[in-house]
Amino acid sequence: MAEIKNYTLNFGPQHPAAHGVLRLVLELDGEVIQRADPHIGLLHRATEKLAEQKTYLQSVPYMDRLDYVSMMSNEHAYVMAIEKLLGLEVPVRAQYIRVMFDEITRLLNHLLWLGAHALDVGAMGPFLYAFRDREDLMDCYEAVSGARMHAAYYRPGGVYRDLPDSMPQYKASLIRNAKALAERNENRQGSLLDFVEDFTKRFPTYVDEYETLLTDNRIWKQRTVGVGVVSPEDAKAMGFTGAMLRGSGIAWDVRKKQPYEVYDKMDFDIPIGTNGDCYDRYLVRIEEMRQSNKIIKQCVAWLKANPGPVMTSNRKVAPPNRVDMKTNMESLIHHFKLFTEGFHVPPGEAYSAVEHPKGEFGIYLISDGANKPYRMKIRAPGFAHLQGLDEMSRGHMIADAVTIIGTQDIVFGEIDR
Repeated sequence: MAEIKNYTLNFGPQHPAAHGVLRLVLELDGEVIQRADPHIGLLHRATEKLAEQKTYLQSVPYMDRLDYVSMMSNEHAYVMAIEKLLGLEVPVRAQYIRVMFDEITRLLNHLLWLGAHALDVGAMGPFLYAFRDREDLMDCYEAVSGARMHAAYYRPGGVYRDLPDSMPQYKASLIRNAKALAERNENRQGSLLDFVEDFTKRFPTYVDEYETLLTDNRIWKQRTVGVGVVSPEDAKAMGFTGAMLRGSGIAWDVRKKQPYEVYDKMDFDIPIGTNGDCYDRYLVRIEEMRQSNKIIKQCVAWLKANPGPVMTSNRKVAPPNRVDMKTNMESLIHHFKLFTEGFHVPPGEAYSAVEHPKGEFGIYLISDGANKPYRMKIRAPGFAHLQGLDEMSRGHMIADAVTIIGTQDIVFGEIDR
C-alpha cells in the first residue's frame, strides 16, 4: 500500500496574497500546514550597500523606497541617526511637523494594511473606502514635497521647507461641473494645516465605517479569531515590535518608552490586545488610527499658534536660502559644495529608532569622518515578523496562511533591503 507523505507547495510569488514578492514553501498534510519556509530576495534593494557610495543627503530618497507604504517614517529614523552623530539641534517647529507627518504616515500605512488584509480574507468594500481616505493624506504629502509617495521631505537638521499656505485645488474638467468642483474644493480653501484639521474632524467617522463593516462581522471573526496566536513570551523571543507585539498584550511603544522629538508632549494611549490573534491585532491597529488622529490634532493646534524656523541654523548642514544663493557668490559656492560634496560627519556610531507603523524601525550608522557612511544597517520590523510566519501558521489551513501574512502587514522593500 502506498505510504501517505506530506507534500510541498509553492505559495507565491504569483499568488495575489503573497503581495508580489514573497515565495513561501509550504509543507502540507492535506490542507493543514506543517511547516512554512519564507524565501526572500526577489526584491533586493541593496540600500545598505548603496548608502556607502552616496553622501548622507543623497541617501534620504532611498529611505522612502524601503517600506514604500511608510515613507516619511523611514526617513525619520535615518535623519535622526545623522543628527545624533552631528550633535544637531532640530528647531521645535520642525519636530512638530515631523511628528504630524509620522502620524499621517501611520494612517496611510494602516489604511492600506486594512484594505489589503480585508481583501486577502475576502472583503472587497474596506479596500475601496481605505483608498478614498488615503487620497486626502497623499495630497498632504504632495503639498509639502511635490511627490505623492516618495517625499524625501525630512532633512538632517529639520525639514525641506515650511508647510504651504495654500492647498492644491481640483481644476475644472469635462467630467466635472462647477457644482461638483466647488464641493470637492470646499475644504481646500485654506492652508495645509486647515486641510489636515478638516480631515481629523472627518476621520473618526471613517474609522467607524470600517468597524461597522468588519468588527462584528461574523465571517471576519471566523477568519481571524484564534488564528495566528502568539503568546507574549514568543512575541518577545521572536523580536516582534509594533502592533504584532502589542496585540499579544505587551504595552511597548517607542514613542512612550523612549520618546523622541516632541512625543513626550503628546497625549495619547497605547492600545494592547489580550489573545494575540489576528483579530486582536486588527483591533489594536484600528485603535492606533484613532490615537494617531488625536496626535495630529494636537500638532495642528501647536503649529497654527507657533511660527518659526524649520531647519537648523548650522550652515555646515543647512543650505543657504534661495535669495542669498542667487545674489551672493559665497552662498552659491556654499550651496554647490553642500550638494556635490555633502557634509562631513565626525567619526563615531549611532543607532536611532522610531515607532514605525509596522514596529521598531532603526538605523545604525558608522561614520569614519567622511562625507559618506562607512556602514549602514537597517533594523526592519517586517524582517523579524516574517521569521515568525512558520511558528504562527503551523497547524492552520492554507487559507489561514493568507490571513497571517495579512496580519503581519509585510512590505518587502524593508525585508529585502
